[in-house]
Amino acid sequence: MSVIWSHGSGQVSTALAKDRLGVVAVVFFVMSASAPLTVIAGVVPTGLAVTGLLSISVAFLAVAVVLAVFSVGYVAMARHIANTGAFYAFVSGGIGRPVGVGASWVALVAYSMFECAGYGGFGAIAAPLFTEWLGLHVQWWVLALIGWAVVAVLGVRDIAVSGRVLATLLAAETLLVVVFGVADIFVAGFHASSAPLNVRGLVGPGAGALLVMAVAGFVGFEQSVVYTEESRDPRRTVPRATYLAIALIAVLYAFASWAMISAAGSTVLARAAAEGPDLFFDVASARVGSVALLLGHVLFLTSLLAAMISFHNISARYTFSLGREGVLPRRFGRTVPGTGAPRNGSLAQSTLGLIVIVLYAVAGWDPLIQLFYWGGTGGSMGVLLLIALTSIAIIGYFARNPTGEDAWHRLGAPIIATVLLVITSYLALTNIATLFGVAPGSKPTWVVPLAFGVVALAGAVWALVLRRLRPQLYADIGLGANGASNPGAARSAGSGIIVTKLPW
Repeated sequence: MSVIWSHGSGQVSTALAKDRLGVVAVVFFVMSASAPLTVIAGVVPTGLAVTGLLSISVAFLAVAVVLAVFSVGYVAMARHIANTGAFYAFVSGGIGRPVGVGASWVALVAYSMFECAGYGGFGAIAAPLFTEWLGLHVQWWVLALIGWAVVAVLGVRDIAVSGRVLATLLAAETLLVVVFGVADIFVAGFHASSAPLNVRGLVGPGAGALLVMAVAGFVGFEQSVVYTEESRDPRRTVPRATYLAIALIAVLYAFASWAMISAAGSTVLARAAAEGPDLFFDVASARVGSVALLLGHVLFLTSLLAAMISFHNISARYTFSLGREGVLPRRFGRTVPGTGAPRNGSLAQSTLGLIVIVLYAVAGWDPLIQLFYWGGTGGSMGVLLLIALTSIAIIGYFARNPTGEDAWHRLGAPIIATVLLVITSYLALTNIATLFGVAPGSKPTWVVPLAFGVVALAGAVWALVLRRLRPQLYADIGLGANGASNPGAARSAGSGIIVTKLPW
């Protein structure tokens, strides 16, 4: 069923475009959000410098295993609940609507943090490159605004357009990560280090910080379910895209981070602090040559751009989902006929991104550490908590609706995943000072968890308000386009289309 609003001579739909995406396209969206080059060249060196921990490769592999087990129940849930606000709909159906709305607000904040973090990284990393390449001294926020404009324009276009852009950028950056990783092995003085693969690093001091860094590399894998409504044959597309993306990301990250640390040698932590994102390029420079090095920096910027596009898309779709159901103002639940783009949700995200860029520019805050790294790691923590909550919700949903899935999908895998995710979340929260590179008890160690808690509580309270004031709308929370309160007054006979006049 699709829903179309008539407004004057134009129309605005409340259904996303159907049959737009296959397995490969969804994998591109997932991995573009994960942004391989951004993670390896940006997050890993910055994380090494801030935390001083080396066991990042094994952390990537460990997180991949946990997420793969989680995905067994996750994709099974998607066969029963098709909603672009995946976490929101799943938690609503498995635990309760108030908790689901709270989770949706946390998801909006977390994904918006990723998108805004990308603007900081793009501007901060591009500015010195422009000086080196062109002799132009450009403020970081000017370049961030250019990236913001590209994301804003693509956000209101047909998702297939974004898909083609992301496919091109992802293929190029993934190839470059592989080439540079192989080049690291042939660098003079290369020594195969066991430190990045040391399993003891996952149980020692700072283990939680390592795991959150690794989770940051996978954020976006859950987007496969977010695109359920727009996928071709979602029962096959979603599971295949999810598992394939997790496997590719794990192998790529583990290899590239191990090769970079091994090539940098015993001075890797000092070099990471001094060189920052350039570390990845510097260690391979002797082998890849100046042209490849230049290309690498260019693709690093496009990788950041691709990540921003992906997170903009997922945030806009969460906003759309909430608007379509009336949890947020209905105007956010409309799409553009023909393109199926969630127009108002996209415009809201663009407005938020603009505000953040201007705020950081005026305040003079560090865009690399305080926006790119802190924003990305803070968003990772939010998503990790959401995944753990969703895993609990999957158990709750299948306990009440056991038909259609075997015991492994509805019970075994979700229980194992929940235990592992709760442990990981505990380690993350108790190692938050190491994660942010600050003293225990300082502001970031309590502001970030408190902010997520306040946002979740506010969402839950709003759901209870809706239950009292608008019970039909409350009853439809999590049902997406199938909700009875979805706007529409008259159904054309046999058409499956609901049409109504807007009140203005």
